[in-house]
Amino acid sequence: MKTLGGKIKLLRLQKGWSQKDVAKRLEISIPAFSKIEIGITDINFSRLNQIAELFNLPTVQLLADESDEIKDYAKEVNAITKKLRQREEEIIDLQKKVIQLYEQLYQN
Repeated sequence: MKTLGGKIKLLRLQKGWSQKDVAKRLEISIPAFSKIEIGITDINFSRLNQIAELFNLPTVQLLADESDEIKDYAKEVNAITKKLRQREEEIIDLQKKVIQLYEQLYQN
């Protein structure tokens, strides 16, 4: 499981931002932000919300255990897979109807 600071660092790197960039956006010093990433400083709820907003994420996603995230993604994937199977069955049924109509049209 990644630490909160590790998640924040990963998000920062994904955006291509430096610690200076993020610190400036949060209106804190670079060393203060560095301590957040390293895990030396505890983050209060207000700062946590500010960081979540900066990365356009729900606050709970920053706090979520990765195993919870994986379970959520697995549920989403399963739901989408089920919908895809239903759509594939609908397509097959429609194709059968088109073939039947085509055959009826050309038999007359």
